[in-house]
Amino acid sequence: MNEVQVPSENVTRTKSRSGVTVLAGPTAVGKGTVSTFIRDNYPVVWLSVSATTRPARPGEEEGIHYFFKTAEEFDGLVADGDLLEWAVVHGVNRYGTLRSTVEAAVAAGKAVLLEIDLQGARQVKEAMPEADFVFLAPPSWDELVRRLVGRGTETAQEQQRRLETAKLELAAAPEFDYIIVNDDVSRAAAALVDLMGLTPHHII
Repeated sequence: MNEVQVPSENVTRTKSRSGVTVLAGPTAVGKGTVSTFIRDNYPVVWLSVSATTRPARPGEEEGIHYFFKTAEEFDGLVADGDLLEWAVVHGVNRYGTLRSTVEAAVAAGKAVLLEIDLQGARQVKEAMPEADFVFLAPPSWDELVRRLVGRGTETAQEQQRRLETAKLELAAAPEFDYIIVNDDVSRAAAALVDLMGLTPHHII
């Protein structure tokens, strides 16, 4: 396991052996923010869009942020083996990665990024151990709490449940190949893209 520093302008790394990089980390660490920054600034990266039973939040769009599914629709994806991984997150909603879209992107030679939760990352590791696994960590526990409370998208009860989950998620960092500390979104994104074997000139 290696902690990744901000890449220099002349650093180039070898692409992951499978063409797939998995990004996971504790709740509220900013996985979505980092992946959105990559989507907006590094178009060469193919960012997987997850399916979820969670209702859409304000501003989220179908097929861009998630594929929003009913419980019955998600059951069908599981039964048909159409998900590379899936998990129940915080004991409420289900999230999963569509197998067909990832396989098609890999076959096309794209640099694939999966931004998923810890349970999902473990499933992908079983199915695709040759992928690169990156843990996104907060600068500190206090900062993680501040981010979760500050975003105001959960009730106090939900915040407490997520913080308890985050303690367990932070303990899983040693399972990953690399750790990137998300103290600055652009720096964390640059470090991740560098790990994927992409050079700084790919930024728009």
